[in-house]
Amino acid sequence: MSELHFKESAALSMGVELELQILNTRDYNLTRGSADLLALAEKSPHPGDIKPEITESMIEVSTAIVHNNYAALIEELMGIRNAMAAYGRKLNLALSGGGTHPFQKWSEQRIFPKERFQHISDLYGYLAKQFTIFGQHVHIGCSNGDDAVYLAHAMARYIPHFIALSASSPFSQGVDTAFDSSRLNAVSVFPLSGTLPMVRDWKAFNVYFDEMVDLGIVESMKDFYWDIRPKPEFGTIELRVPDTPLTVQRAGALAAYAQTLAAYLFAERKPQPQRAMYQVYSYNRFAACRFGLAAGLIDAQARRQVTLRDDILVTLESLAPYAQQLGTQAPLRELSNCAAAGQNDSTWLRGVYEKSRSLVDVAHAQSELWVGTDPAA
Repeated sequence: MSELHFKESAALSMGVELELQILNTRDYNLTRGSADLLALAEKSPHPGDIKPEITESMIEVSTAIVHNNYAALIEELMGIRNAMAAYGRKLNLALSGGGTHPFQKWSEQRIFPKERFQHISDLYGYLAKQFTIFGQHVHIGCSNGDDAVYLAHAMARYIPHFIALSASSPFSQGVDTAFDSSRLNAVSVFPLSGTLPMVRDWKAFNVYFDEMVDLGIVESMKDFYWDIRPKPEFGTIELRVPDTPLTVQRAGALAAYAQTLAAYLFAERKPQPQRAMYQVYSYNRFAACRFGLAAGLIDAQARRQVTLRDDILVTLESLAPYAQQLGTQAPLRELSNCAAAGQNDSTWLRGVYEKSRSLVDVAHAQSELWVGTDPAA
């Protein structure tokens, strides 16, 4: 067995990746602009990292600095946003957050010419183009592999929180899906989606990984599409369920929540994994996608059902001492206000559609909001 090396990193450090939509400025449909954006970005210094994604109408941006505090993280995210908006203006392109584009057709997308993306297309067929969806990934640093396995299991209880607070994909393929987050339905069809297996430490995970390699199912950690996965080369766990929010401010707030929650989970360490929690995991995940903050959440430990909204509010209140230590009070207060009001980005998007009755206007409004203007205000 060749053991996966888990890179040591500072506990509770954080980074963010955001998959963005590339739109034309005529009817705000997706357009094949990633190669032009990448070429322009290579010619000038810019904050963060910019990379292609699986189809040519997507682009990924990420923080290049390992952050320990929220203020520095949001500063870099805003710098990345401003640079990308400037590149878009030069190319007559618009950029947008949001977990799905409201009316693009997956069959019209083109796979970006990169070996890994072509391999995914060859393996998964039409599912690769249907993967033209847009998510936020949050990395939280762990000192060692055992801590990463623990945190991945412990944070699974709170996956519905991140789904509902980030939800920004009510529209897909030209229709209202009735989901707050329809994006995750496209992830769930992949055979290697789901959750980390019920291993208890890094040694046990290595045994599992080695078996999967020997069976020819995976070649690397990138082949797992789990909701949370260890990222040994970074020394982190990677939270993968959030939709890309409509603003960098919300993206930063979600990262701050993940960091503060991790601090709490490390301090209040309990035996993991909890079999009862995983028994209700899929149901709670579905409910959060479908109903957002109004979802019912099954608390397996208390053996009762609560509203997701109330569970988020209680959790945020319990995190107050850790938020004070980390300087995350302001972003967590923003999320608390969002939950209390029952409002997320999907609510905002549906509000735009109710006023205009046009999905083109929705896509336009998304792009305006991303660069810092609220057209619906």
